Amino acid sequence: MSTSGQQDVHSAHSDAHAHGHSHGHSHGHDVRSAQKNALVFAIGANTLLLGAQVAVGLILGSLALLADSLHNASDVVALIVALIGQSLAARPATPRQSYGLARAEILGALLNGAVLLALTGWVVVTAIGRFSNPTTLDPLPLAAIGFLGLVVNSGSAWYLSRSGGSNLNIRAAFWHLVADALGSLGVILAAAGIYFFNAEWADPAASILISALILVGVWRLMKDTVMVLLEVTPKGIEPTDVTTAIESMTGIRSVHHLHIWAIDSEATALTAHLELEDGTDLHRAQELADAARVLVHDRFNIAHATFEPECHDCAAPDHTHAN
Repeated sequence: MSTSGQQDVHSAHSDAHAHGHSHGHSHGHDVRSAQKNALVFAIGANTLLLGAQVAVGLILGSLALLADSLHNASDVVALIVALIGQSLAARPATPRQSYGLARAEILGALLNGAVLLALTGWVVVTAIGRFSNPTTLDPLPLAAIGFLGLVVNSGSAWYLSRSGGSNLNIRAAFWHLVADALGSLGVILAAAGIYFFNAEWADPAASILISALILVGVWRLMKDTVMVLLEVTPKGIEPTDVTTAIESMTGIRSVHHLHIWAIDSEATALTAHLELEDGTDLHRAQELADAARVLVHDRFNIAHATFEPECHDCAAPDHTHAN
């Protein structure tokens, strides 16, 4: 390729990168703004629901309703943590925080999961004791508050799902809201069992069902957050596929010391050594590294890639000086 041709390709790549960065930044800002609005709405709606659930649950003595309120309380906390995480993640990077505070959401999700596990365990133990000593409940107010919870949580989950993105906190909040909606459905079924069949055992049974739903969601959430903290290669990216794709590029002999990890629940980073063909000069090495960055971004959605070119037979610089 001629020098002018190389300059044209390099200029085109630079323009495409600048456009992609600008578009990506704008799209990311719009997604975060939509997520923030959805979180604020969900926090307000679920806080009002929480107050109603606790009040009615205490008045009626319904363990199922109190169990659902505990789950809803954890959801309110999770939504607040997600909102804080969104604000922290939006802060610009600094020399000491080169990736910003992107992992604040991961720590918040992990903390929320641990607290939720403890609360769920308490509900299950209490529910088991209720089977031998059931509480008499008024099913009509129970059904009414369950229906209210179903409407609020379903609406909040739907609104949050429309905000887009793959943020771990947002995903966790969404599934918590879905589980809450199912929990509210369980409260309605418990009220129906008491009303039609005088089945007082339906209340603790529903609370255990709700707890099981919570445990499934919490397990997935904590597993994903721990994988990020352990810097495991994210799901959907196979390191061997990345290696094969890079090594298929003309001018690259092999790839080694490949590391792929998640910075947070959305951004992925990569580092690798590129062994180049003999005789590759510094300018060509830079071009290959740039091309490899474009490849892993476009094909594997890896946003932060750092390559170290290796060329053992590069010509040594001429240090001779004219007299």
